[in-house]
Amino acid sequence: MARTTGQGSEYTWTLLSNYAQVLVCLANDSHIRLRDVSAQVGITERAVQRIVTELEQANILSRERDGRRNRYHIHTDQRLRHPLESHCTVGSLLEAVTRRPVP
Repeated sequence: MARTTGQGSEYTWTLLSNYAQVLVCLANDSHIRLRDVSAQVGITERAVQRIVTELEQANILSRERDGRRNRYHIHTDQRLRHPLESHCTVGSLLEAVTRRPVP
C-alpha cells in the first residue's frame, strides 16, 4: 500500500484503489511510461503491468504501439464493475477525479 505524507501526518491508505489511480495516470497522459505510472502511484512497475493487463482484459482500456512507446485508450463508456458502483461509467469516475472532461 502506498504511503502519502500530508501536513505532518502519514496516511497508510487512500480512498481510490491502485486500479483507479493507474487509470487516472493514463487519462492524464496517454503516452506515459508504466515506469512513471509506478512512481506516481507508489507501486512496483510489475504491479502496474498486471493492473494494465487486467484492465485490458476487462475492456476498460486498450493499448496500441506508437513508435517505441504505447498509447493507452480508455473506454470511458464502460460501467464500473462492483454492483454498488455499476450505475457509473469509467468516464464519470475519471471526470470526477481529474476535474476535466475525459474523451
